[in-house]
Amino acid sequence: MFRSTILPLLAGQKAAIAAVTTLALTAGAGAVAVTSGFPSHQGRRPAKNVIVFVGDGMGTSHRLLIRYGNVGPEGKLAMDSMPVAGRSQTFPHDPEAFVSDSAAGGTALATGVKTYNGAIGVDENGKRVTSVLELAARHGKATGLVTTAQVTDATPASFGAHVLDRSQQSLIARQFLENSKPQVILGGGEDKWYPPGNPGAFPDQPAEDPSERSAGTEGNLVERAKQLGYEYVTNTAELKAAKSRKILGLFANEEMFQQRPEGKGDVYNPTVSLADMTSKAISTLAKDRDGFFLMVEEEGIDEMAHQSNAGQVIKAGKNLDSAVAVAVRYAKQHRDTLVIVVADHETGSLAIEDVPALQDDPNYPNESGEGRTSEDGPFSIPGTDKQFVVDWTTANHTAEDVPVTAMGPGSELLSGVYENT
Repeated sequence: MFRSTILPLLAGQKAAIAAVTTLALTAGAGAVAVTSGFPSHQGRRPAKNVIVFVGDGMGTSHRLLIRYGNVGPEGKLAMDSMPVAGRSQTFPHDPEAFVSDSAAGGTALATGVKTYNGAIGVDENGKRVTSVLELAARHGKATGLVTTAQVTDATPASFGAHVLDRSQQSLIARQFLENSKPQVILGGGEDKWYPPGNPGAFPDQPAEDPSERSAGTEGNLVERAKQLGYEYVTNTAELKAAKSRKILGLFANEEMFQQRPEGKGDVYNPTVSLADMTSKAISTLAKDRDGFFLMVEEEGIDEMAHQSNAGQVIKAGKNLDSAVAVAVRYAKQHRDTLVIVVADHETGSLAIEDVPALQDDPNYPNESGEGRTSEDGPFSIPGTDKQFVVDWTTANHTAEDVPVTAMGPGSELLSGVYENT
């Protein structure tokens, strides 16, 4: 049913994330024929492994900001080193909204079906739709979810759960364990896995955010995971030492950072790096001879953009790119690996501008905005003596298209402009 729904999209002049990953994962089983505008994979080597990176909220300007702020204009990010580039359209099928949230955007990427904002793995009528992670598992492949958000947040949830509203995070966790069964689950959000009054490895009401406390609704899901064979880890040392083929790692109460306006308690310093989580996920999943599917998300780009905090977007972007570099190295050594970098939507509609040299000049146009979206910076550019500022249009999501880059078998299908389905 999933193949018959998704694969016809490849017959026209559009390709999409879910369609390409589906093609890559099923071509080896003889289930796919691609015609009318795209080369056939008959006689071509299919992808054995697929790694999808989602930079939550990461539009074109965010990728430029991450590059300028980390490696300078003449430097190159790992995510920009890939040979194929495209552009994804992100609007949802929502009766009240034109701009996507992460749930609708994530569901479109994961399943090839547009839906309403807040929906996780269901269509606009609330009917379950199969994700590419679930399809990979049906084909005997190992699967994994990695994020700096709660592991039950909208993007990872879209690949491994089916609920009518993204707020049902404990139910999402239970569905991971009982239904989609990813072998590797790494990120934040321990509060959703423990019932109230049971703080787990991370204390309730920590000083950095007293609102954080265990609030699970489905019982003690960490203990349930252990019963199902997961090795539970809570820090970098435990993660690196883990030997099991099934790993649950929860490294924070909620997100693995504190999202606030610049200088007001904002902290982007995950206790476990996204690169380390990605490396462990790949090495664990690669033990499966049938291959694997892995989704990796950097949530900090979106959350910090909501706060108009360009400095922390630069840091979160560096964390994402370091993780992408891990996958690129693996893919160069394992040519049957498809790697895709995409976003679910854009957040903030930022602009990169010169530092005003004549701020006191009454003729100088004031574009800085006020309050939350006021001009941000200046920021130094590595390798130069120049600086830039960031001007934010909004603190919300926008309808802008988002960039896609890819490498490996099937990546050529992601060249061009297409919907996120």
